Amino acid sequence: MAKRSQLFLYEEIMLLALRDEQGTVATQYPTQVIAGAVMAELLLDGRVAVDGGRKQWVDLKNAAAVGDPVIDACLSMIGSSPRRRSLKGWLERLSNVKKLTQKVARQLVDRGIVRAEQDKVLFIFTRNVYPQVNPLPERKIVERLRDAVFSDSSALPARTAVLVALADAAGLLGRTFGRGEVRQRRKRIAGIVSGSATGRATKEIIEAQQAAVMAAAIMPAIIAGGASH
Repeated sequence: MAKRSQLFLYEEIMLLALRDEQGTVATQYPTQVIAGAVMAELLLDGRVAVDGGRKQWVDLKNAAAVGDPVIDACLSMIGSSPRRRSLKGWLERLSNVKKLTQKVARQLVDRGIVRAEQDKVLFIFTRNVYPQVNPLPERKIVERLRDAVFSDSSALPARTAVLVALADAAGLLGRTFGRGEVRQRRKRIAGIVSGSATGRATKEIIEAQQAAVMAAAIMPAIIAGGASH
């Protein structure tokens, strides 16, 4: 299947997270943020649904492959699970997909947006980096975010609203526009995240996605504290 021209949410958030020249990731928990974006994509596309209960159980609604390796691998994981899992549980599992960050970065390489390189850390350790070679896709993403955050439109496209919520949860809005500017628009951002600038269906998706990213973000602290799961 030919690769679609529109980026998936997880590709967009990865592109925002990559430093343009260095090609390194600028967010603290890249795999958790990517996993949150994948789940948001599945929710937006109606592939999965989250019930309204406290546990936020995830139910698979459509397991048909879409032709994207990351999305299809996650759909396969959910479809083959022997038991029902919560949103938090799936975020943990998706964020633990082997070399998830590198897989997403390689897709951006295949799209001609970044290139793959290796550099040395302390002249000893080798790491993969992905400097940008085509700035246009990120510019379009930034303009969408700018139009959403720095306007007062009451009817945002669902994907843009979810992208704002993802970028906000990952700390990428401040990196993109400056912390001071974003701080002045905190009320607007809160309105987008709470759903007042979107429809009911988008509000539910954002709430589920926000809960997922927040749960993922605290996992390292829980693990370090010796909690069992």
